[in-house]
Amino acid sequence: MINKKPTLEKLSPSFGSSILVKQHVVKADKYHAFWHFHPELELVYVNKGQGKTHIGNHLSYFNNSQLILIGSNLPHNGFTDRLTTNGTETTVHFKSNFLGNDFINIPEMATIASLFDRARKGIRFKVDTKQHIGPEINRLLEYEGFERVLKFLEILNYLSTTDDYTLLNADGFAFETEPQDSAKIDIIFKHVNRNFKQHISLDEIADKVSMTVPAFCRYFKKSTGKTFTQLVNEYRVVHATKLLTESQMSITSICFECGFNNFSHFNKQFNEITGKSASNYRKEIKLMIQ
Repeated sequence: MINKKPTLEKLSPSFGSSILVKQHVVKADKYHAFWHFHPELELVYVNKGQGKTHIGNHLSYFNNSQLILIGSNLPHNGFTDRLTTNGTETTVHFKSNFLGNDFINIPEMATIASLFDRARKGIRFKVDTKQHIGPEINRLLEYEGFERVLKFLEILNYLSTTDDYTLLNADGFAFETEPQDSAKIDIIFKHVNRNFKQHISLDEIADKVSMTVPAFCRYFKKSTGKTFTQLVNEYRVVHATKLLTESQMSITSICFECGFNNFSHFNKQFNEITGKSASNYRKEIKLMIQ
C-alpha cells in the first residue's frame, strides 16, 4: 500500500518559540524517512550514527556523524538509519525571517542571509566545524526563550563565516512545485528505495503514478534534473558504499547484491557517482577507520 500523505510538511514550533528543536536518542525516528520539503530551513547534527544522505540530487552514505544545513523547500529524505550507543540526531527547523522580515535585511545579518541562500543547494560542514558546532546544537535543548534564540544566532553566525563546508547540489534543487507533484515524487522514490536491487522497468514505475512512459520520463527529468535510470543507479551505488564500509563481501558480490548484473557497468557507475573506484573507496574507508 503506497502512503500518499502530503509531503509538503507543516512544522510548528512550541507556543512562544520561533524555532523548533528536536532530538532523537537511541532509536532513530522514522517519521521523516520519506521524500519531503518545507519552507523552513533545517539544521541537522547526527552524532554517532549511520545513514543515507539524500538531499536534492545528492546521494551518499555516512558513517559516524554529519552536520548539514538544508535550505527552504529543498527536498530531502530522513537521515539516520540507526544511532550507536550515546548517539543523537538533533534537528533545528526555522524560517529565514524567524526574527521578523526586517531583521534579516539589516547589515549585520548579511553573512547569515548569504548562508541561507547557499543552503538552497544543501551544505555539509566538514570535521572542524562539525566538532565545534555539533555540541552547541545539542545544547540548544538546555535553553529556552530569548537565551535559545541568542545561542542559535551565535551558531548561525559561526556557520555563516566558515569556509569549512561543501555544497551538495552544484546547480541548486529547491522545489517550486505544488505539493501534489511532490506526492508523485514521493511514490517514485519509495518504490525505488524498496526495489532497487531488482530491475525496475519504465512501464512499472510509470504505472505507479498513472502516467504513460513518455510523460513519466519528461516529468521525472523536469522534477529532478536526472533520468530515472540515473536515480536507480545512484541508489545502487549508495548501497554499495554501505556494504563496502560495513561488510567483508567481495566487490564482485557487492556488485550483484546491489542490483547490477554487469561488473564493468557497476565499476563505471560507481566511478561516475563517487569519483573513485570501489576498491579505492574501500581502501580510503579502512584508512579513515584506522
